[in-house]
Amino acid sequence: MKVLANDGIATSGVMELEAAGFSIDLNTIPQDQLVEYINKNEISVLLVRSATQVRKDIIDNCPSLKIIGRGGVGMDNIDVDYAREKGLKVINTPAASSHSVAELVFAHLFGMVRFLHESNRNMPLEGDTKFKQFKKSYAKGIELRGKTLGVIGFGRIGQATAKIALGLGMKVVAFDPYLDSVNLELQFFDHQALFFQINTITKEEVLKQSDFISLHVPSQKEYVISTKEFEIMKDGAFIVNAARGGVIDEVALVKAIESGKIAGGALDVFEKEPTPEIQLLMNPALSLTPHIGAATGEAQDRIGTELAHQIIEILN
Repeated sequence: MKVLANDGIATSGVMELEAAGFSIDLNTIPQDQLVEYINKNEISVLLVRSATQVRKDIIDNCPSLKIIGRGGVGMDNIDVDYAREKGLKVINTPAASSHSVAELVFAHLFGMVRFLHESNRNMPLEGDTKFKQFKKSYAKGIELRGKTLGVIGFGRIGQATAKIALGLGMKVVAFDPYLDSVNLELQFFDHQALFFQINTITKEEVLKQSDFISLHVPSQKEYVISTKEFEIMKDGAFIVNAARGGVIDEVALVKAIESGKIAGGALDVFEKEPTPEIQLLMNPALSLTPHIGAATGEAQDRIGTELAHQIIEILN
Protein backbone atom coordinates (compact mmCIF):
# COMPACT_ATOMS: atom_id res chain seq x y z
CA MET A 1 0.00 0.00 0.00
CA LYS A 2 1.11 3.56 -0.71
CA VAL A 3 1.44 6.36 1.82
CA LEU A 4 1.69 10.00 0.70
CA ALA A 5 3.31 12.13 3.42
CA ASN A 6 2.42 15.41 1.78
CA ASP A 7 3.81 17.62 4.54
CA GLY A 8 6.69 15.28 5.36
CA ILE A 9 7.32 12.64 8.02
CA ALA A 10 10.35 11.86 10.16
CA THR A 11 12.76 9.14 9.09
CA SER A 12 11.66 7.08 12.10
CA GLY A 13 8.16 6.83 10.64
CA VAL A 14 9.40 6.10 7.13
CA MET A 15 11.58 3.23 8.35
CA GLU A 16 8.79 1.63 10.36
CA LEU A 17 6.31 1.86 7.51
CA GLU A 18 8.76 0.52 4.94
CA ALA A 19 9.66 -2.37 7.25
CA ALA A 20 5.95 -3.22 7.37
CA GLY A 21 5.76 -3.30 3.57
CA PHE A 22 4.36 0.16 2.81
CA SER A 23 5.62 2.39 0.00
CA ILE A 24 6.29 5.96 1.18
CA ASP A 25 5.90 8.95 -1.12
CA LEU A 26 7.56 12.10 0.26
CA ASN A 27 6.58 14.43 -2.58
CA THR A 28 4.78 17.65 -1.69
CA ILE A 29 1.83 17.93 -4.05
CA PRO A 30 0.10 21.31 -4.50
CA GLN A 31 -3.37 21.48 -2.99
CA ASP A 32 -5.13 21.83 -6.34
CA GLN A 33 -3.36 18.74 -7.73
CA LEU A 34 -3.90 16.41 -4.80
CA VAL A 35 -7.04 14.63 -5.99
CA GLU A 36 -5.50 13.80 -9.36
CA TYR A 37 -2.22 12.64 -7.80
CA ILE A 38 -3.88 10.46 -5.15
CA ASN A 39 -6.04 8.75 -7.77
CA LYS A 40 -3.25 8.32 -10.32
CA ASN A 41 -0.95 6.73 -7.73
CA GLU A 42 -3.64 4.83 -5.81
CA ILE A 43 -2.69 6.35 -2.48
CA SER A 44 -4.16 4.52 0.53
CA VAL A 45 -2.91 6.81 3.30
CA LEU A 46 -2.62 10.60 3.19
CA LEU A 47 -0.47 12.12 5.94
CA VAL A 48 -0.50 15.88 6.54
CA ARG A 49 0.60 18.46 9.07
CA SER A 50 -0.98 21.93 9.07
CA ALA A 51 -0.22 23.00 5.49
CA THR A 52 -2.39 20.59 3.52
CA GLN A 53 -6.18 20.88 3.69
CA VAL A 54 -8.20 17.66 3.54
CA ARG A 55 -11.72 18.74 2.70
CA LYS A 56 -14.76 17.15 1.10
CA ASP A 57 -13.31 17.37 -2.42
CA ILE A 58 -10.51 14.96 -1.52
CA ILE A 59 -12.71 12.74 0.66
CA ASP A 60 -15.40 12.41 -2.03
CA ASN A 61 -13.15 12.01 -5.06
CA CYS A 62 -10.35 9.71 -3.86
CA PRO A 63 -11.81 6.19 -3.52
CA SER A 64 -8.42 4.59 -2.82
CA LEU A 65 -7.99 6.54 0.44
CA LYS A 66 -8.43 4.53 3.61
CA ILE A 67 -6.65 6.66 6.22
CA ILE A 68 -6.08 10.38 6.74
CA GLY A 69 -3.37 11.10 9.30
CA ARG A 70 -2.44 14.37 10.98
CA GLY A 71 1.05 14.65 12.43
CA GLY A 72 0.18 16.69 15.50
CA VAL A 73 -2.77 17.50 17.72
CA GLY A 74 -5.32 19.82 16.11
CA MET A 75 -7.22 18.57 13.08
CA ASP A 76 -9.01 21.74 12.00
CA ASN A 77 -7.48 21.39 8.50
CA ILE A 78 -9.35 18.09 8.05
CA ASP A 79 -13.10 17.54 7.70
CA VAL A 80 -12.88 14.85 10.35
CA ASP A 81 -16.56 14.03 10.93
CA TYR A 82 -17.32 13.94 7.22
CA ALA A 83 -14.37 11.66 6.52
CA ARG A 84 -15.44 9.24 9.24
CA GLU A 85 -19.00 9.26 7.93
CA LYS A 86 -17.58 8.16 4.59
CA GLY A 87 -15.77 5.25 6.23
CA LEU A 88 -12.25 6.68 6.38
CA LYS A 89 -10.06 6.35 9.45
CA VAL A 90 -8.77 9.68 10.74
CA ILE A 91 -5.80 9.58 13.10
CA ASN A 92 -3.50 12.06 14.82
CA THR A 93 -0.71 12.13 17.41
CA PRO A 94 -2.05 14.03 20.42
CA ALA A 95 0.73 13.14 22.86
CA ALA A 96 3.83 13.28 20.69
CA SER A 97 4.47 17.02 20.70
CA SER A 98 3.25 17.99 24.16
CA HIS A 99 6.65 18.54 25.75
CA SER A 100 8.11 20.40 22.78
CA VAL A 101 5.22 22.89 22.79
CA ALA A 102 5.51 23.31 26.56
CA GLU A 103 9.23 24.06 26.27
CA LEU A 104 8.53 26.67 23.58
CA VAL A 105 6.06 28.39 25.91
CA PHE A 106 8.81 28.76 28.48
CA ALA A 107 11.37 29.80 25.89
CA HIS A 108 9.06 32.72 25.19
CA LEU A 109 8.42 33.41 28.87
CA PHE A 110 12.10 33.42 29.80
CA GLY A 111 12.82 35.64 26.83
CA MET A 112 10.08 38.16 27.57
CA VAL A 113 10.78 38.63 31.27
CA ARG A 114 14.44 39.40 30.49
CA PHE A 115 13.69 41.36 27.26
CA LEU A 116 15.65 38.89 25.12
CA HIS A 117 13.25 39.25 22.21
CA GLU A 118 14.04 43.00 22.09
CA SER A 119 17.71 42.77 23.01
CA ASN A 120 18.40 40.21 20.30
CA ARG A 121 16.93 42.60 17.75
CA ASN A 122 18.74 45.71 18.91
CA MET A 123 22.17 44.55 20.07
CA PRO A 124 23.37 43.45 16.60
CA LEU A 125 22.27 46.79 15.14
CA GLU A 126 23.38 49.29 17.76
CA GLY A 127 25.01 47.39 20.60
CA ASP A 128 28.37 49.02 19.95
CA THR A 129 27.01 52.57 20.25
CA LYS A 130 24.10 52.16 22.69
CA PHE A 131 25.44 49.51 25.06
CA LYS A 132 24.85 51.50 28.25
CA GLN A 133 21.43 52.65 27.06
CA PHE A 134 20.36 49.08 26.31
CA LYS A 135 21.78 47.88 29.63
CA LYS A 136 19.57 50.36 31.43
CA SER A 137 16.52 49.57 29.29
CA TYR A 138 16.76 45.83 29.81
CA ALA A 139 17.75 45.90 33.49
CA LYS A 140 14.21 45.64 34.86
CA GLY A 141 13.65 41.93 34.36
CA ILE A 142 11.57 39.73 36.63
CA GLU A 143 11.85 36.11 37.73
CA LEU A 144 9.34 33.36 37.01
CA ARG A 145 9.91 31.58 40.30
CA GLY A 146 7.18 32.39 42.80
CA LYS A 147 4.82 33.76 40.16
CA THR A 148 1.48 32.27 39.12
CA LEU A 149 0.99 30.59 35.75
CA GLY A 150 -2.57 30.30 34.51
CA VAL A 151 -3.24 27.51 32.03
CA ILE A 152 -6.39 27.72 29.94
CA GLY A 153 -7.04 24.29 28.48
CA PHE A 154 -5.62 21.54 30.69
CA GLY A 155 -5.18 18.67 28.27
CA ARG A 156 -1.88 16.97 27.48
CA ILE A 157 -0.04 20.13 26.38
CA GLY A 158 -1.48 22.26 29.15
CA GLN A 159 -0.41 19.66 31.69
CA ALA A 160 3.09 19.43 30.19
CA THR A 161 3.36 23.22 30.48
CA ALA A 162 2.17 23.10 34.09
CA LYS A 163 4.84 20.52 34.96
CA ILE A 164 7.63 22.82 33.78
CA ALA A 165 6.10 25.68 35.78
CA LEU A 166 5.96 23.56 38.93
CA GLY A 167 9.56 22.50 38.42
CA LEU A 168 10.53 26.17 38.33
CA GLY A 169 8.77 26.92 41.58
CA MET A 170 5.71 28.59 40.10
CA LYS A 171 2.15 28.27 41.33
CA VAL A 172 -0.21 26.79 38.72
CA VAL A 173 -3.91 27.52 38.32
CA ALA A 174 -5.91 25.99 35.49
CA PHE A 175 -9.24 26.14 33.72
CA ASP A 176 -10.73 23.35 31.63
CA PRO A 177 -14.47 22.86 31.07
CA TYR A 178 -14.02 19.08 30.86
CA LEU A 179 -11.77 18.45 33.87
CA ASP A 180 -12.32 18.98 37.60
CA SER A 181 -8.97 17.73 38.86
CA VAL A 182 -5.66 16.38 37.53
CA ASN A 183 -2.92 14.52 39.42
CA LEU A 184 0.29 15.63 37.73
CA GLU A 185 3.40 13.47 37.94
CA LEU A 186 6.76 15.23 37.68
CA GLN A 187 9.45 12.75 36.70
CA PHE A 188 13.11 13.56 37.32
CA PHE A 189 16.34 12.31 35.73
CA ASP A 190 17.06 9.89 38.61
CA HIS A 191 13.63 8.23 38.36
CA GLN A 192 12.24 10.07 41.36
CA ALA A 193 8.74 11.47 40.96
CA LEU A 194 6.53 14.00 42.71
CA PHE A 195 2.76 14.32 42.39
CA PHE A 196 0.78 17.57 42.38
CA GLN A 197 -2.99 17.69 42.59
CA ILE A 198 -4.35 20.55 40.45
CA ASN A 199 -8.03 21.34 40.90
CA THR A 200 -9.37 23.41 38.02
CA ILE A 201 -11.10 26.72 38.70
CA THR A 202 -13.17 29.11 36.60
CA LYS A 203 -11.70 30.91 33.63
CA GLU A 204 -12.40 34.24 35.31
CA GLU A 205 -10.46 33.21 38.43
CA VAL A 206 -7.52 32.07 36.31
CA LEU A 207 -7.47 35.45 34.58
CA LYS A 208 -7.64 37.31 37.89
CA GLN A 209 -4.91 35.33 39.65
CA SER A 210 -2.30 34.80 36.94
CA ASP A 211 0.90 36.70 36.30
CA PHE A 212 1.37 34.67 33.12
CA ILE A 213 -1.27 32.95 31.02
CA SER A 214 -0.70 30.15 28.52
CA LEU A 215 -3.42 29.00 26.12
CA HIS A 216 -3.83 25.35 25.14
CA VAL A 217 -7.24 25.11 23.53
CA PRO A 218 -8.48 23.95 20.11
CA SER A 219 -9.64 26.27 17.36
CA GLN A 220 -13.03 27.77 18.19
CA LYS A 221 -15.72 29.90 16.61
CA GLU A 222 -15.22 32.75 19.06
CA TYR A 223 -12.19 34.26 20.74
CA VAL A 224 -11.15 32.70 24.04
CA ILE A 225 -9.30 35.90 24.98
CA SER A 226 -10.57 39.29 23.84
CA THR A 227 -11.18 42.74 25.33
CA LYS A 228 -13.36 41.49 28.20
CA GLU A 229 -10.75 38.93 29.27
CA PHE A 230 -7.85 41.39 29.05
CA GLU A 231 -9.76 43.74 31.35
CA ILE A 232 -10.08 40.98 33.97
CA MET A 233 -6.38 40.09 33.87
CA LYS A 234 -3.81 41.50 36.28
CA ASP A 235 -2.13 44.75 35.28
CA GLY A 236 1.24 43.90 33.77
CA ALA A 237 0.43 40.26 33.02
CA PHE A 238 1.92 38.32 30.11
CA ILE A 239 0.12 35.95 27.74
CA VAL A 240 1.31 33.18 25.42
CA ASN A 241 -0.57 31.54 22.55
CA ALA A 242 1.08 28.40 21.22
CA ALA A 243 -2.26 26.72 20.55
CA ARG A 244 -4.21 27.89 17.49
CA GLY A 245 -4.47 31.16 15.61
CA GLY A 246 -7.77 32.85 16.34
CA VAL A 247 -8.14 31.95 20.00
CA ILE A 248 -6.71 35.36 20.91
CA ASP A 249 -8.22 38.54 19.49
CA GLU A 250 -4.99 40.01 18.09
CA VAL A 251 -6.42 43.53 17.73
CA ALA A 252 -7.49 43.48 21.37
CA LEU A 253 -4.05 42.15 22.36
CA VAL A 254 -2.27 45.04 20.67
CA LYS A 255 -4.64 47.54 22.34
CA ALA A 256 -4.07 45.94 25.75
CA ILE A 257 -0.30 46.22 25.27
CA GLU A 258 -0.51 49.83 24.07
CA SER A 259 -2.66 50.79 27.07
CA GLY A 260 -0.17 49.22 29.46
CA LYS A 261 -2.68 46.66 30.74
CA ILE A 262 -0.62 43.77 29.35
CA ALA A 263 3.17 43.86 29.67
CA GLY A 264 3.82 41.53 26.76
CA GLY A 265 2.66 38.61 24.70
CA ALA A 266 4.09 35.69 22.78
CA LEU A 267 2.57 34.23 19.64
CA ASP A 268 3.57 31.04 17.87
CA VAL A 269 0.30 30.96 15.93
CA PHE A 270 -1.64 33.69 14.15
CA GLU A 271 -5.10 34.47 12.85
CA LYS A 272 -3.72 35.05 9.34
CA GLU A 273 -1.07 32.42 8.79
CA PRO A 274 1.20 32.45 6.88
CA THR A 275 0.96 36.25 6.59
CA PRO A 276 0.60 37.69 10.12
CA GLU A 277 -0.53 41.27 10.51
CA ILE A 278 2.29 43.80 10.28
CA GLN A 279 1.21 45.45 13.55
CA LEU A 280 2.09 42.19 15.29
CA LEU A 281 5.39 41.70 13.51
CA MET A 282 6.57 45.21 14.36
CA ASN A 283 5.41 45.34 17.99
CA PRO A 284 8.43 45.28 20.33
CA ALA A 285 6.34 43.92 23.21
CA LEU A 286 5.60 40.70 21.32
CA SER A 287 7.81 37.64 21.18
CA LEU A 288 7.10 35.83 17.91
CA THR A 289 7.81 32.44 16.34
CA PRO A 290 6.47 31.00 13.05
CA HIS A 291 4.31 28.10 14.34
CA ILE A 292 7.17 25.89 15.53
CA GLY A 293 5.64 24.42 18.68
CA ALA A 294 6.16 20.81 17.60
CA ALA A 295 9.28 21.49 15.56
CA THR A 296 11.89 19.58 17.52
CA GLY A 297 13.74 16.52 16.31
CA GLU A 298 12.49 14.50 19.25
CA ALA A 299 8.85 15.46 18.69
CA GLN A 300 9.05 14.72 14.98
CA ASP A 301 10.49 11.29 15.70
CA ARG A 302 7.67 10.56 18.13
CA ILE A 303 5.07 11.82 15.63
CA GLY A 304 6.48 9.68 12.82
CA THR A 305 6.65 6.57 14.99
CA GLU A 306 3.17 7.06 16.42
CA LEU A 307 1.62 7.57 12.98
CA ALA A 308 3.41 4.48 11.66
CA HIS A 309 2.17 2.32 14.54
CA GLN A 310 -1.43 3.42 14.02
CA ILE A 311 -1.32 2.88 10.25
CA ILE A 312 0.22 -0.59 10.61
CA GLU A 313 -2.35 -1.55 13.24
CA ILE A 314 -5.28 -0.42 11.09
CA LEU A 315 -4.18 -1.83 7.74
CA ASN A 316 -2.29 -4.96 8.77
